[in-house]
Amino acid sequence: MAHEGLWELLNKFDPTKTAQRAKCQYLSSPERYIVTLLNAEYVVNLSDRNIFSVQSGSPQSAVLGTPYGGHRRKASPSGLTVEPAEFLEQLCILAYLINARDLPLADKLIGAETLPGGQFFFRGSHSSGLHSLPTEKLEKAFGNRPEFLRQISVQFDAERCEFGDASIRLYVLPRLPLTIVIWRQCEEFNARASILFDQTAPSQLPLDALSVAVNLTVEALVKAATD
Repeated sequence: MAHEGLWELLNKFDPTKTAQRAKCQYLSSPERYIVTLLNAEYVVNLSDRNIFSVQSGSPQSAVLGTPYGGHRRKASPSGLTVEPAEFLEQLCILAYLINARDLPLADKLIGAETLPGGQFFFRGSHSSGLHSLPTEKLEKAFGNRPEFLRQISVQFDAERCEFGDASIRLYVLPRLPLTIVIWRQCEEFNARASILFDQTAPSQLPLDALSVAVNLTVEALVKAATD
């Protein structure tokens, strides 16, 4: 089973307190959490240890009966479509449920290198065994049209900001906002993108899961821009 160690750890926590920490919903019989990841709702079934997304409508109505996580894009009796979460989505959600803390946002933006340990973790390339933020993908998708970032932001319930030529703040998870900033390409300068964190981010996810959350966010934004 994928992420078996994370499932074991999650089961040690009081589910009601976990839901409060993670700012999500806990339902019983069968036991499950409902967590928002970007613009989708995910059901985390504790009994059979599977996670699936609900593609439309109310997530609660989709999980009152039999879980459907074992099937690819299957319609539930309520008429909703559910789909098993991908490996990295599972990792991100489980790590969040385990680590999340009930803290107010600091409302202070910091770069990845300012995170505890971030100066070593978020640098270089994957080929060197280190990590780098996927800003190049954002530059390629939005560098010539920063305004398009604002246009697609509605899909993610994002808040428009006033940084750069276009910027938004969106919640990857209920206690984890990211701020995306784009500077337009021009004759003198190449396009530039920044990914900024609230100062509380390392309290919500460890660095490896935080890197996953960033990559999932960038992939979703780029996909929205090309659809």
